[in-house]
Amino acid sequence: MFSLVNHRRAVLLMIIAAVLWSSAGVMTRQLESARGFEVTFWRSFFAAVFVLGALRWQQHGRVLTKLRNLGLVGLVSGAMWATMFCCFMIALTMTTVANTLIVLSVAPLLTALLAWLFLRQHIAPRTWLAIAVASSGIGWMFSSGVSHVSGTSLVGMGIAFGAPLAASVNFILLKKAGAQVDLIPAVLVGATLSALAMLPFSWPMQASLHDVAILAGLGFFQLGLPCMMVVTASRALSAPEMSLLALVEVLLGPVWAWLGAGEIPATETLVGGALVIAALVFNELVALRRPA
Repeated sequence: MFSLVNHRRAVLLMIIAAVLWSSAGVMTRQLESARGFEVTFWRSFFAAVFVLGALRWQQHGRVLTKLRNLGLVGLVSGAMWATMFCCFMIALTMTTVANTLIVLSVAPLLTALLAWLFLRQHIAPRTWLAIAVASSGIGWMFSSGVSHVSGTSLVGMGIAFGAPLAASVNFILLKKAGAQVDLIPAVLVGATLSALAMLPFSWPMQASLHDVAILAGLGFFQLGLPCMMVVTASRALSAPEMSLLALVEVLLGPVWAWLGAGEIPATETLVGGALVIAALVFNELVALRRPA
């Protein structure tokens, strides 16, 4: 049983992680010449460098042993991290920050569905209601906003859906196997896989030194560090708590993009996103107020 102090520290770690995640959109908009796959490559590369350095410092050179101990669960978790890294950044280069983050916000409900399907966990009626409301919000974003959203933006939103799907699988893995296996090295696996997957598509590289510096900051502090925090926090938090706290990214991301890059969300995105977030917050708050 985790103590109250550990629980509070885990909540703080999760909030900090979500705040750091929320900076991706506005920082990406500051790039000069790096685009598409190259952005994902550099961000993943620097995340791998950061996590490798942190593991070497923490494990006193036992990184290879930690990687060997990951097993199949760790490899699958690494693949899910890689999917999240690739889909999220590619989506940001094709559609707005708000669109990307609203699609990302369905992760808590996807987690509930996967838990019901694969872990046979009971899903409360309020969660089914939240699923219906959130689905309506996503439908409004697509159907009502289709005349104002380009084909490229719609494709970007479709790609973005891979991120919450992979995140949901990862949440289940963290809760099911995180107590037996240290899954922080899986973040290193994910960043490495993402960088390797994007490398062939990144040529010819166009990033300036200015861009590389920004992407290094994203890799270190927007990706590597917060993902390690999430794995640590998962040891003391329930899945509903993690999902709810992760919504801080969805709420702050469009704000930073508006303030720092002048990217004003479309009306359809705001209305549909409000429905999604209201459904998610209602569902998770009620879940947290009820006894386990």
